[in-house]
Amino acid sequence: MSDLGRNDPCWCGSGKKYKNCHCDFDSRIDAFRRQGAVVPGRELIKNREQIEGMRESGKINIAVLDYVAEHIRAGITTAQIDLWVYEQTVLRGGIPAPLGYEGFPRSVCTSINEEVCHGIPSEDVVLEDGDIINVDVSTIYNGYFSDSSRMFCIGEVSPEKKRLVEITKKSLEVGLAQVKPWGFLGDMGQAIHDFARENGYTVVREIGGHGVGLEFHEEPWVSYVSKRGTEMLMVPGMCFTIEPMINMGGDGIYIDEDNGWTIYTEDGLPSAQWEIQVLVTEDGYEILAH
Repeated sequence: MSDLGRNDPCWCGSGKKYKNCHCDFDSRIDAFRRQGAVVPGRELIKNREQIEGMRESGKINIAVLDYVAEHIRAGITTAQIDLWVYEQTVLRGGIPAPLGYEGFPRSVCTSINEEVCHGIPSEDVVLEDGDIINVDVSTIYNGYFSDSSRMFCIGEVSPEKKRLVEITKKSLEVGLAQVKPWGFLGDMGQAIHDFARENGYTVVREIGGHGVGLEFHEEPWVSYVSKRGTEMLMVPGMCFTIEPMINMGGDGIYIDEDNGWTIYTEDGLPSAQWEIQVLVTEDGYEILAH
């Protein structure tokens, strides 16, 4: 239970008395904790000021991806995409979050075909007709982080690849429908996993989503092969990404030994991913970046 008195200022910074703000909220979380549930700490609950800052960051992230969507085509290099992302982010007053993050050398991740995630843009990689590519943009604006990605089909893409991209996007929507206050992250994880399996695909197990907002990567880690009623309790003010990585073949993956970043499918078959940033609200969710 909280160490605050009912008439003390609330811990969230609202300026309200605790009894008129998060007192009942904390009691409800404590009831789940006593039942053995994994519950978020206060550091994961965003206040109004923080949420507004994240919204503004998300607007930049969306605008940058919109720009990429308007210009991406066969014949360009992934280094050109990286330049677009850098220029368009800075133009809007933001900072590309990936640039320099734990040594990552570029402003965006560009993952093509059998690359699952964390593809590094290069002058040597030219988009070709029939490719599918994930462009993963992350932005810092006034200290607040946003993160989302989209798939793009380049030119004439095979029906098999196109279906993978479409089902992956639909799986995200299926999972999003499970984002509700006082539900569990596992509700979303199982919905995504079941939907992908029903459509003949597998879901990457080792890599998932994450909390985001005040830092690039926060708790909780978000699995998409989890079980309903498990994982962390979702409560209003929590913010995380939904970003299932879905493979056409098996779920095995490996990391590029040369660059230490890029993840590939073990069997060389294509993988797809869409990512959105979601805030849990009192009555459902709000998408902050897509």
